Amino acid sequence: MPGEGSVLEAVLERITFANEETGYTVAKVDTGRGSGDLLTVVGALLGAQPGESIRMRGRWGSHPQYGKQFFVDDYTTVLPATIQGIRRYLGSGLIKGIGPVLADKIVTHFGVDALDVIEQAPERLIEVPKLGPKRTKLIAAAWEEQKAIKEVMIFLQGVGVSTSLAVRIYKQYTDRSIDVVRQEPYRLASDVWGIGFRTADVIAKAVGIPHDSPQRIKAGLQFTLSEATGNGNCFLPEQSLIGEAIKILQVDAGLVIDCLAELVDEEGVVREVLPVDGEDVPAIYLVPFHRAEISVAGQLLRLLGTSDERMPAFGSVDWTRAFAWLGASLEAKQEEAVKLALTRKVAVLTGGPGCGKSFTVRSIVRLAAAKGAKVVLAAPTGRAAKRLTELTGHEARTVHRLLELKPGGDAAFDRDRPLDADLVVVDEASMLDLLLANKLVKAVAPGAHLLLVGDVDQLPSVGAGEVLRDVLAQGSPVPNVRLTHIFRQAQQSGVVTNAHRVNSGEYPVVQGLPDFFLFPVEEAEEAATMTVDVVARRIPAKFGLNARRDIQVLAPMHRGPAGAGALNAVLQEALTPAREGLPERRFGGRVFRVGDKVTQIRNNYDKGVNGVFNGTLGVVTGLDTVEQKLTVRTDEDEDVDYEFGELDELTHAYAMTIHRSQGSEYPCVVIPVTTSAWMMLQRNLLYTAITRAKKLVVLVGSRKAIGQAVRTVGAGRRHTALDHRLRPRSVHLS
Repeated sequence: MPGEGSVLEAVLERITFANEETGYTVAKVDTGRGSGDLLTVVGALLGAQPGESIRMRGRWGSHPQYGKQFFVDDYTTVLPATIQGIRRYLGSGLIKGIGPVLADKIVTHFGVDALDVIEQAPERLIEVPKLGPKRTKLIAAAWEEQKAIKEVMIFLQGVGVSTSLAVRIYKQYTDRSIDVVRQEPYRLASDVWGIGFRTADVIAKAVGIPHDSPQRIKAGLQFTLSEATGNGNCFLPEQSLIGEAIKILQVDAGLVIDCLAELVDEEGVVREVLPVDGEDVPAIYLVPFHRAEISVAGQLLRLLGTSDERMPAFGSVDWTRAFAWLGASLEAKQEEAVKLALTRKVAVLTGGPGCGKSFTVRSIVRLAAAKGAKVVLAAPTGRAAKRLTELTGHEARTVHRLLELKPGGDAAFDRDRPLDADLVVVDEASMLDLLLANKLVKAVAPGAHLLLVGDVDQLPSVGAGEVLRDVLAQGSPVPNVRLTHIFRQAQQSGVVTNAHRVNSGEYPVVQGLPDFFLFPVEEAEEAATMTVDVVARRIPAKFGLNARRDIQVLAPMHRGPAGAGALNAVLQEALTPAREGLPERRFGGRVFRVGDKVTQIRNNYDKGVNGVFNGTLGVVTGLDTVEQKLTVRTDEDEDVDYEFGELDELTHAYAMTIHRSQGSEYPCVVIPVTTSAWMMLQRNLLYTAITRAKKLVVLVGSRKAIGQAVRTVGAGRRHTALDHRLRPRSVHLS
């Protein structure tokens, strides 16, 4: 057991583990006693950076395996006093612009006064050989920012905030940070990415906001709705919202009901009576989702109803000649889809793999181009856009790039400045969430044609809404064609055959096929070990595929031994291990290295040419410890820089959840399916995973779990009302 309270001063050499959520950290420190041995310290060290001198309060103790340790209760940073300490401190990469070489020059020139010079007379840095005025200013600014952030962080650590969030708070509010946190802590949940209601609630309690404060209850109600949109819902029935909020807030129902009424009056939320499961009930929306749903319905109905026509040539075309001109025979349903796309203002083409969606789209694009129409192609992800380009021979862009989204999320193209296009084709439309669909349909010009192409049986969008399903719902005025015939060539593919088997509730064939395999293991831990072996060794050896580039692990869930989180750690060690002399950067519980496969986990409109969006994939191509930045080459062939403080926007992508894989295709997918993911195992989940593979599928796991996924049709519909608003009696023209 740890002993009595003690104080230990040391230089933090490296962090071996850090949990961003709890603050628990394991680190190695140099006590400066000259032995060369590093001491292990554990506990509340979140925010301390390698190279810093720190004064820790805590207790000495021992660990049966690791020996003597210091258990930290809290710490403060202290500036080093020795030349050796100053050199190490400056060379640690802590101050942007100063690396080991420059640190050595500064300390050689100024000696023990180096830190005083940077703090009090930074203009004197120009005395250092080869250090110009521009670099001097950058270093001085970085030092000042570091000091200001430290002051905010010391305050925030006292109220339980992690370092990365403290930096975000500082960037959002600068010198107002402490005032905002003290007086309006719930603002953080809406203003600062990465801070939700629960974190804001902990801070609010620490600064003395009462448990039953209206400020707290209204924030809790909005948080409950925000969580619901994160789960795909556009609204919640009022009674469900009140019930969920009471659980979260732990206050009386009367208070929640009163505060909800105030929120509606203040237009913080919208209340509207809507049909839910056959009866009219009050529904509560966050304002942006209510506006978007009304807008999407109104714009689709407007496009359908306009007398304008940007492709008049197809009103009187000889279809027999047109199809003959294509030089390849189309099945009857494909011909119907071609006619719909070219004669109706809005249409949907849906169907599973191997049913000819791609060939139908290529035929539509060829005929439109032959008549001189301006054709614009888009897809929700970079990979899907690349595939559409290859398929049609016309450039396809992501929806975000097509609309030229700007910082703040506004689009360059909208209703007042529509796209100059006669035909807009959007592939992988099952991925379109409500907010993105709204931006897209607003940008389609009156008289232009919009064709949505997608597989309605796949998982719905990650974001709120079920746009494709709602547009296809019974009573929708939008015409559609569903392709069901599997072509002979596709029938020879085990991937295609098994996708359709799973979609119709049949167990996949897992023996005797050249492109579909099962490695049966029962336990999740075994599945994780086998998955790594399959990815790193077996598939590359048998099929010649590149483990990092060609193979994607898709897990039903993030947590658990065979979840995407744990698999990322072990796959990284297998495929991109630490190497002596190569830089790496630890952030929270993750380590980033050059060569890492990563994905963006939030929309950031300020990055790249037109923003970088949730789900964008890439590879780490550079890591600069002096400039404190990491460079990612995205799957849209764009180089994007991340400051070290922004690395919580990235996560590793050797493995990802099936939800996050939507819209992407990979030569090979490996799917761990275990009973530990029981609650997630549903037919459309497994179907979506299988349809992500172009050539090869490998299942790793238990037959029982696969059977559960095949049998389970899925949870109920999301709370959306787009289908209701599209029916003729529900016309909205706002």
